[in-house]
Amino acid sequence: MAPPSADTAIERRPSLPGSFRTVAVPAGAGQFWRKLGAFAGPGYLVAVGYMDPGNWATDIAGGSAFGYTLLSVILLSNIMAMVLQSLSAKLGIVTGLDLAQACREYYPKPVRWVLWVLCELAIIACDLAEVIGTAIALQLLFGIPLVAGICITAVDVMLILLLQQYGFRKLEAFIVALLIIIAGCFAVELFLAQPSLAGIARGLIPSTEIVTNPAMLYIAIGILVHAKGGIGVHQSRWPRDRRSPRRSLR
Repeated sequence: MAPPSADTAIERRPSLPGSFRTVAVPAGAGQFWRKLGAFAGPGYLVAVGYMDPGNWATDIAGGSAFGYTLLSVILLSNIMAMVLQSLSAKLGIVTGLDLAQACREYYPKPVRWVLWVLCELAIIACDLAEVIGTAIALQLLFGIPLVAGICITAVDVMLILLLQQYGFRKLEAFIVALLIIIAGCFAVELFLAQPSLAGIARGLIPSTEIVTNPAMLYIAIGILVHAKGGIGVHQSRWPRDRRSPRRSLR
């Protein structure tokens, strides 16, 4: 039996029904900037996955121990992530399915169970890093105990989820505001640190020491793993032209 068509799967089980197809994609000539704006919000939500404590921990550890040497790993991992995110977005735009739904529709049941177990383990591992990392940050900044910091983090997540009731665009605006604050902080830190441009350029060139030094290789693997987070949950957030998905891909 042939797998069910994508259109049938979309109508039967839309991905994230609260936000599914809630962002219109302008059609017609001269709509480039409006169309770019329709896709910019979901793009910023994808960017959140690269600003978590796990990424910062591995990058700061690599920089403090090995200087600019691991910049090539960060560069390559981000290129890989952009390719995977592009394929992920196209899957969501064309089919209206997220990665979990696509696996359910097209893989046999034993494979789906294995994928589900692996995904649950990955989610638990990532959530531990995010929750504990946020609690440690609150303790370092404000002296808040770790248990209280974890509770604050859980409440914060619930508040962000509640924002979806007021429209997807308002949630996007809130996330963009947080990203602007983070970008401003990084700009100030870079200004104060005065990094060496020559050192940065040399660090972008891969070195054999990365694979021969066990400590360096360990951190490099951590950078690669964290750079791929969130791929499976972003497909359903992308706007989609109801009349022609091909237009949304242009």
